[in-house]
Order: sequence, then C-alpha cells, then structure tokens
Amino acid sequence: MIHNIRFRLFIYNNENPEELLTGLNNILPDAQYEVEIAEGIDEKPIQILTGKVSKKRQTKEFLKNLTENVKKEELVKLKQDLERKTDERGNLFLRINKYDAIDEKWTIIDKGDSLHLKIKIAAYPAKKEIAIDKINSHLEEIL
Repeated sequence: MIHNIRFRLFIYNNENPEELLTGLNNILPDAQYEVEIAEGIDEKPIQILTGKVSKKRQTKEFLKNLTENVKKEELVKLKQDLERKTDERGNLFLRINKYDAIDEKWTIIDKGDSLHLKIKIAAYPAKKEIAIDKINSHLEEIL
C-alpha cells in the first residue's frame, strides 16, 4: 500500500540528538538519513535529518506499527482528516510527536515538534481520490 516514506526531523540546539534518534528508530527502524545544519531564528544551529524508506519490508512494518500503536481515536480522526492530509499526487502527510516516539508511543499531531512524514500511497493512477480510497479501506478493516 505504501511506495515510500520520506521523513524530516528537526533537532534544536537544546534537544538531545541521541534521544531523538532513538525516537526516529522507534518509528522507522533502519532508516538511513542525511544531516543538514541550518541556522535557527535565534542564530543557533539546527540539525535537519532527512531520508527515505522504500524497502517493502520497512513500509509494511511501518503501516503495521502505525495501525497497532496509534490510539483508535487518533485513527478515527486521521480518517476524517484524509482529505486535508493528502495531496493531489497521492501523498499522505503525517506528523508523529517526536518526544512520544522516544518512549515508543505513536501520537499523530497536527502541529508542534514532530517527525514529519510524507507517505507515498501506492495508487494507480497516482491521484488523491484513489489514495484516499486505499487508506480508507485499510482503516475500515482496523476500525
């Protein structure tokens, strides 16, 4: 159901990089990433970790963990928000709370400090409506 997952994680100067890497690995085990250093508003450095997961085993495991570890209420809300969280090319955009991820908790949030995920849904043709239908079908099986 998922072609690939692109991710971004911002690590600010006052945060513990090792803890946040643990959180990233709890959500996307074996994820390979690149580090870019940027300057924040306060002129302090920010590490930006980016990468892509595209191995079928990893995307299937991610989907399984997402549906098993996210609270039912959050999955219901996700189902309601699919129109807003999916673009015209069939990408689903999610944010997972990066601090909860450290403790192996999967919390979908709409804003704040998070692991940003761009999930390319395997839909042919790659259209918003088809991707939403596939996600809805999967969520209905679980809910």
